[in-house]
Amino acid sequence: MFRTALRNVLAHKARLLMTVLAVMLGVAFVSGTLVFTNTISEAFQKSSAKGFGQVDVAVTAESQDDEGDRIGKTPELTQALLDRSAKVPGAGSAIGVVGGFTAIADKDGKLVGGGFQSQGGNYWGDKDPRYTLKEGTAPRGPGQIALDSETARRAGYEVGDTVRLSIDGPVLSPEITGIFTTDDGNVAAGGSLTLFDTATAQQLFGKTGTYDEIDVKAAAGTSQTALKAALDKALPKDLVETTTGKQLADDQAEAISASTSGLRQGLLVFAGIALFVGTFIIANTFTMLVAQRTKELALLRAVGASRRQVTRSVLIEAFVVGTVAGLTGLVAGVGIGAGMRSLMGSLGATVPDGPLVVSPGTVATALVVGVVITMLAAWLPGRRAAKIAPVAAMSSVHATASTKSLVLRNTIGALLSGAGVAVVLAATTMSGSDGQAPMGLGAALLVIGVFVLTPLLSRPLIAAASPVLRIFGVSGKLARQNSVRNPRRTAATASALMVGLTLITGMTVMAGSLQKSIDKMASTAIKADYVVSMANGNELSPDVEKKLSATDGVALTSPLRNAPARIDGQTEYVTGVTGSAIRELTDLTLDGGSFAVGGTKVVVDDDTATSHGWKAGSDFTVAYEDGEKQRLTVAGVYQGNEMIRGIILDNTALAPHQDDPTDMQVMVKTSGGASEATKDRLEKALGANPAIKVQSKQDLSDEIAQMFTLMLNMLYGLLAMAVIVAVLGVINTLAMSVFERSQEIGMLRAIGLDRRAVKRMVRLESLVIALFGGVLGIGLGVFFGWAAGELIGTSMPTYELVLPWARMAAFLALAAAVGVLAALWPARRAAGLNVLAAIKSE
Repeated sequence: MFRTALRNVLAHKARLLMTVLAVMLGVAFVSGTLVFTNTISEAFQKSSAKGFGQVDVAVTAESQDDEGDRIGKTPELTQALLDRSAKVPGAGSAIGVVGGFTAIADKDGKLVGGGFQSQGGNYWGDKDPRYTLKEGTAPRGPGQIALDSETARRAGYEVGDTVRLSIDGPVLSPEITGIFTTDDGNVAAGGSLTLFDTATAQQLFGKTGTYDEIDVKAAAGTSQTALKAALDKALPKDLVETTTGKQLADDQAEAISASTSGLRQGLLVFAGIALFVGTFIIANTFTMLVAQRTKELALLRAVGASRRQVTRSVLIEAFVVGTVAGLTGLVAGVGIGAGMRSLMGSLGATVPDGPLVVSPGTVATALVVGVVITMLAAWLPGRRAAKIAPVAAMSSVHATASTKSLVLRNTIGALLSGAGVAVVLAATTMSGSDGQAPMGLGAALLVIGVFVLTPLLSRPLIAAASPVLRIFGVSGKLARQNSVRNPRRTAATASALMVGLTLITGMTVMAGSLQKSIDKMASTAIKADYVVSMANGNELSPDVEKKLSATDGVALTSPLRNAPARIDGQTEYVTGVTGSAIRELTDLTLDGGSFAVGGTKVVVDDDTATSHGWKAGSDFTVAYEDGEKQRLTVAGVYQGNEMIRGIILDNTALAPHQDDPTDMQVMVKTSGGASEATKDRLEKALGANPAIKVQSKQDLSDEIAQMFTLMLNMLYGLLAMAVIVAVLGVINTLAMSVFERSQEIGMLRAIGLDRRAVKRMVRLESLVIALFGGVLGIGLGVFFGWAAGELIGTSMPTYELVLPWARMAAFLALAAAVGVLAALWPARRAAGLNVLAAIKSE
């Protein structure tokens, strides 16, 4: 039986090629994902380990817990602590580290790096062991900086150039005196690193005379553990904590691994979708192969082969196919991993240098996935083959599906679909987090149920296309009949395309609806013409609001200033605003009371009011971060949203309790409304600062839309793999269908059907099957998009369903294109059959 199975594989090389390709693509996606994520994870881990090469023990400030109504404060690492650390037995040297966000502009005035990855720090002395100067000298004084070599290369800067940069205040224009190399993870990820001399860095980052961290290097012969013990003994335990360099590197490696695991899981989900689609093709292929070899299998049964041996021979074929697909998929996956890494570079992301990582686990996974998926998909056809009665099969009486089996299949499909719809509808009535798991379960049940019901659905849906197919005469009529001749095969082929289009449509519906709801939220919650904020989301200097309010054409301004406070024994954040202006800058819906912010009167969002049992007129006590208490009155309760929520009070009440007040953003209303000229005027008033964003409501909406568009494009690219696999399925089904119908096609040619009509027949059959899958996929996608939207709507009141009709039409056109393209080779093959040879074939 083993030799027979191998002979069958070799005898049907062309027929199994599409199956190998389908499995190979799925395996390639899986192994490519593992190679890519393992490669970047190891590259970043090695880079971060090098970055801690000069740190044997790091000393950081111990965060203080909240005590009573006082907000805990972090102690400072002073010069005295630095000197003490350097004199500890076993310490070779100690470096004070200070840093923070530093926005540096390129030669066009645009921000280099991305937000949080744009960092600044201090260069220690004349020769900092952490950084190797590639060109120039160390920075000295406030007018000099050193820049990392990658940023200098990307922005085209050289030693002697003047650059524009900002911390959180005015724009500075220092000179580049040095360019250095670094293993800093932020730079490796595409960010920038700007270094000042220590005194300048302390002043710019608000750390005058203090440090963020003290890095201690061990003397020769002293271990990191011994040095840590000595530091723990010498330094005050209640003020500082110590961590070895090895522990820091391990923690960083774990963090990197955790961050890449999310990417890995996301990519593997799409790989799983491609493999899921591929199982339809594999099952279809083996079903057709078994049907074509009915007499052969019956003969084996007649000469003594048992049912188990027949099933085993089919599984052996599947094992061979799966092994070949797994090996070729692994090779292709290595190429995909390398390509994804190069793609990251072309998109502007930087990955540290390092070899491609092909771990034993990746190799094993590729082979196991290829073999297991193929054998599972081939098991049912093999089992069916073993049940064929030898006499019936040898008499060419093919075992068609019995009425009992079809009734059972349709009953099971109806039950699964009904249960899926019921669970999804029930999930839409739950809150966001509670409904996620039930909705996922319901969606899975519904997709499986529709797949089981697809043979039943194929007849009425394909029959609906009859009026159009009649236009093509005999070819159209034959195409419709061929499409419904074997409903199970048609269903399996169409389902492969259905899965991909369901996901694509559902995600498109959700993204468009979310975008609309966020636009609505921005337009209803904000009356301000502009919102000014830091590029990295950090705090703004209060000077920004002062400069804006003094600019020509500015009518009203209000900073939004967050601060921790203690309320009812818990830490909560309050938002300080300009009470006299905030009503004109926002358009929040009140549930009760008035929007009167000033003195001790505050407004709170509905969720906060509910959690504390407050309503308009309620009083409560707040303890500010300096420990002072104040009695406040709830003037009104408003409906919070993702943009504005929480306790809003006047800055005149908040500011006296803040040592160093900063603003999260500033709202601006102008006399002439939003325009490009007004925006330019505001940006110039802030010194064309690369660290500060001036955004209108349209800019905010466009920024969010850009994020959704990027996300959708990435998802479309990933789901394209499933669509490609579906195309292979259509080609495979048509090619084998043409082979099965060789005699029939020969007879049609003999009685006058010309080659062009034969080609048209096969193409129309393919088009009908593809459109059938497309209609099902788009219908399910719209349903899932609506259901997910109902779930999102529980936490986003402005959510409303938006159906992207143009895109759905494009998806249907895509399905039609898939059908047309997939039919090219099978149609050519059918038209090229020799009439006499085809008539004589069995």
